[in-house]
Amino acid sequence: MTTPHIRSAELEREKHLRLLSDTDRDIIRLVHDPLFPRWLEQVKAIGGCAHPVYLSGSTVTRDALTGEVTSSYSTAGEPGERLAVRCRNRRASVCEPCAYLHAGDTFQLIRAGLSGGKKVPATVRGHPRLFVTLTAPSFGPVHRFRDGEWCRPRRDGGVCEHGRPVGCGLVHTEDDPSLGRPLCPDCYDYVAHVLWHAHAGRLWDRFTTAVRRHLASAGGIRRSKLGDHLVVSFAKVAEYQKRAAIHFHGVVRLDGPASPGDPSPDWATAELLADAVKTAAASANVRAPESDAYGTELIVFGRQFAVKPIRAFADGEGPTDDAVAAYVAKYVSKGTAETGAGLDYRVTSLDDIHAAVVTPHVRALMATCWRLGSLPELEHLRLLTWAHSLGYRGHILTKSRRYSTTYTALREERSAYRRGDTVPIDNPAVITASSWRYVGSGYTPGEAGIAAGIAEDLVISRQLAREVMEDEGRGWEL
Repeated sequence: MTTPHIRSAELEREKHLRLLSDTDRDIIRLVHDPLFPRWLEQVKAIGGCAHPVYLSGSTVTRDALTGEVTSSYSTAGEPGERLAVRCRNRRASVCEPCAYLHAGDTFQLIRAGLSGGKKVPATVRGHPRLFVTLTAPSFGPVHRFRDGEWCRPRRDGGVCEHGRPVGCGLVHTEDDPSLGRPLCPDCYDYVAHVLWHAHAGRLWDRFTTAVRRHLASAGGIRRSKLGDHLVVSFAKVAEYQKRAAIHFHGVVRLDGPASPGDPSPDWATAELLADAVKTAAASANVRAPESDAYGTELIVFGRQFAVKPIRAFADGEGPTDDAVAAYVAKYVSKGTAETGAGLDYRVTSLDDIHAAVVTPHVRALMATCWRLGSLPELEHLRLLTWAHSLGYRGHILTKSRRYSTTYTALREERSAYRRGDTVPIDNPAVITASSWRYVGSGYTPGEAGIAAGIAEDLVISRQLAREVMEDEGRGWEL
């Protein structure tokens, strides 16, 4: 029999529950679940990933000779009989915890190709190495930041054919929203801008081919035989400028023919490599398909490019190994939306483009992608699919096979470390049988709040640790 006192307490509890938000009720449900501590362990293990993927399955490892089970794992005892894994999205705007991890992997990948490590010999520090920046050409004058100076001074006060000033006498700040926007949108060559993006990957390939051709010519070697004398290794990252045009930052390194640890020939100096890079940047080109809609377009790099030798130590001129690696890592986690040069999701219609929260300049570029994408002669460029990134469909980071390690190898090494593995994954003495399937993704409202708190705590912890390391004089390695 329920006493009036107990009944009153139950009514009061129900009243309080009704006043709680859906998120609060979900958190109460979570913490009362017997498996909540294990769920919390899973979320901490993936760093509070914002959009986890859930897998169900098992893994069994046996001795190859005896068939004896040496280790096994199953999700049968996990919360919901599933295991949470990272979404691995590189964009900080989508998942900051995974973007941070991806940036760290990029730092290690780039630095290994400069300083050694991750199965790359440390002798690469003595090889000719350059940090190269290649830009897009001008598609029309845009507002620019010039520290303490006028944007585009003009004494004659002239106007373009559309009646707009061809100069700008303002002194812009670095955060001025007008930076990168055309002085006259009607004069701006939006077609050339989009076609440059669509062919930027091929243009980079032509650039690396031209570098090899110049080196072969300088060494008096047939181009087909250059690989018997040296190998050109590279890694590059793509970045959007204020004007919403891609430019490339790349590392170019010369190796001997045998391996990354093999030195290049004595005649293949850093000065010769710099000459090859400058010549290739000025000569590389791609011809866009001819069309009645715009005529012909020759895709080339801009006249502004930089070539700097990379120094192994703090003395001397030029960026250091760690500075280059940190610079490249900084940009791989930035999405197009963060740079204001597009969206991090695909659009499916012109209505999506008109509704997008972007600048008029970016909207015009997206609309140009949509218009050109309907032309049969440009169908292979997939401009409709890549309108959200302004026609650029290349990977944010690419590298040659021999430059250094891979993202996959870094992830496997990290997973093995967390598991405490002492036996290599590819050890022929063991046989591993796995069976996994996708069973869902994301969080409930309460789970999302807890995961966000975990991610925020990790950010604070890293910041405190970084400050300690900076006080001790250590570099960007955290």
